[in-house]
Amino acid sequence: MSNMAPIIHIIDDDASFRTAIGDLLRASDFRVAHYESATQFLEKVPSDEPACILLDVHMPGLSGPQLQDHLTSLGSGLPIIFMTGDGDIPTSVKTIKSGADDFLIKPIPKKRLLTAIERALLHSEEMRLLRTRVDALRALVSGLTLREHEVFVLLARGWSHKKIADSFGTSERTIKFHRHNLMQKLAVHSLAELAVIAERLGLLSGSKSSKK
Repeated sequence: MSNMAPIIHIIDDDASFRTAIGDLLRASDFRVAHYESATQFLEKVPSDEPACILLDVHMPGLSGPQLQDHLTSLGSGLPIIFMTGDGDIPTSVKTIKSGADDFLIKPIPKKRLLTAIERALLHSEEMRLLRTRVDALRALVSGLTLREHEVFVLLARGWSHKKIADSFGTSERTIKFHRHNLMQKLAVHSLAELAVIAERLGLLSGSKSSKK
C-alpha cells in the first residue's frame, strides 16, 4: 500500500463542477484527477493505490452506470460514489445494488461528500484486506492433494469420519490421517476453522450439512 494520500477520480462533463470539487478535495488533503468523460477515464487504468471514483450519472457517450458495469466486468475494486443533479430513484437503486458505495444529489454539502469518500475508502480497504486473506487461503488449499481436498470439503460440510470413509470405501483411520495432514497444511487446529476457510472460498455454496 502507498503512503501517499488517496486519489479521488472526478468523472463529470461539467468543467466548473470538476474544478470546484477538486479544489475542495485538495484542501482536504486528497489528491485529485479530472476526467470529462468515462471514455477518458478508461484511457488510463488507475494504479493500485487508495482511490475513489466520484462519478456523474448522466454524461455524453458512456454514462456513469455503464462505466460502473464496465469496471465490474474488468474486476475493478475501485469504490464508486455516484453524483447527479436529480433524484433519479430507479437509477440510485440500480447503482447501489450493483455495488456503488453511495449516491449523492448535487449540490453536495462538503461534510456529506467527505463523509461518503472516507466511508468508501474504508470499505475499499476492508475489501482489499479480505481479498488478500482469501488469496492466501486459496494458495494454501491449492497445496492439498486431490483426496485431501475432498476430505477437507466434506469435513467442512459437517460429514463424520465414518460417513466420509464409507463414501470413499476406506477406513476411518485413513480419513483421520488425511485430516491430520490437511489441517497441518492449512495451519488450522479445529473443524470450525476448516469450515470458515471453505466458506470464504465459496466451497460450501448450496451444500447442506449431513452429520451421522
